[in-house]
Amino acid sequence: MKKINLEFIKNNDGKRLVKDFFFIFSVNVTTFIFPLITFPYLVRTLGISKFGLLAFATSITAYFLILVDYGFNLTATRAISINRDAKEKVDEIFSAVMTIKIIIIFLGLGILLLAIYLVPKLNEYWYVFLLSYGNVVGQALFPMWLFQGIEKMKIGSTLNIVSKTVFTILIFTMVHKESDFYLVPILSASGFILAGIISLLLVKFKFEISYSRQPVATLTKYIIDGWSIFLSNISVTLYTTATITFLGFFTTIENVGYYSVADRIISAVRGIMSPLSQVLFPFLCKKAKNDKKQALAINRKLYRAGGFLMLIASACIFIFAKEIIFLIFNKADSSSVSVLRIMSIIPFLTFLHSVFALLTMIAFGRNAEYSKIILSAAILNTLLCIILIPVFDFKGAAIAVVLVEAYLLFRYIYFTEKNDLKVL
Repeated sequence: MKKINLEFIKNNDGKRLVKDFFFIFSVNVTTFIFPLITFPYLVRTLGISKFGLLAFATSITAYFLILVDYGFNLTATRAISINRDAKEKVDEIFSAVMTIKIIIIFLGLGILLLAIYLVPKLNEYWYVFLLSYGNVVGQALFPMWLFQGIEKMKIGSTLNIVSKTVFTILIFTMVHKESDFYLVPILSASGFILAGIISLLLVKFKFEISYSRQPVATLTKYIIDGWSIFLSNISVTLYTTATITFLGFFTTIENVGYYSVADRIISAVRGIMSPLSQVLFPFLCKKAKNDKKQALAINRKLYRAGGFLMLIASACIFIFAKEIIFLIFNKADSSSVSVLRIMSIIPFLTFLHSVFALLTMIAFGRNAEYSKIILSAAILNTLLCIILIPVFDFKGAAIAVVLVEAYLLFRYIYFTEKNDLKVL
């Protein structure tokens, strides 16, 4: 096994993966560090109520982000990685995906406007939800799925880092008091949209990938291809971001704030390991097709080493939860400390999810089965939130999320072990 690993590192594929990992890791380091710098500042400057409002708006926007992504982060990446040497096919994939995304932008905006009009909870700060929708436009314009598919993550990574750096600087220079809260979604969306526009220009002039009008039959084909992953992503949102939405509707904005502080910390830690799965996914899609044994061997080593590291990270979060919250609030807020300790196991669980689900089930084309598991988790989380949040508020939300994450890991492991995709 050691011989295989040495040969892999020395060949061109190994060198490219190491390089791509470095670029995506750089993005995720900024994703990890910058929020740790900005969100404590925002909590102190805006107060827990306005911070909760922004988190609520972000949770609403998350549904539209899933809609505009439509599973292309996986299906289009996979299609590009398989056909990247066929220019006409790459042009077709790029054109079809971008066309669908543009259509979805306008469809989503219409849905949001209708929701703001009909739902009282969204009326008072309607402009915050509209401004937050700018992130959806930026997400649609930014073709990270393309950069991943052709394994040229340097461009996308660099643009991500620059936009996040500019956003972080502007937060400190422009947001100084509670009434400046509306500037946060403006700054976030502006950076994302600008990065998207620049990336599209690079796609055209650097990589010479052309956009052309595609027939309805072609668009329909890519919509059908992405359907199962889209349903899965919607389901993922229903057991993650939807928890904040339930909190926003069932309790107070302050409770959303307490939960969101802990959730931000967990998300930042969880994001440290995600570059590994982003880099390995297109590679393992090809490897799963040609060399099943080695693909599973890579995942086997990954779950052992990465799982151990994330277990240590989860333990540190639990032990030092009080100190972590103190760094954010300048006081050991007991509400956020308790939520953070409940959720501390999540980085460990979600890392294992990525190995057994993304890098195994989806890499081997078991999309439909993956979707069924995710859908069941979404239903479970909805029921748990409805039962636990009205009784236990933000603690109930945290308990619901942990129970669902554990349930998912059990289902992924059970499926892979029973269907000749043994990672354990």
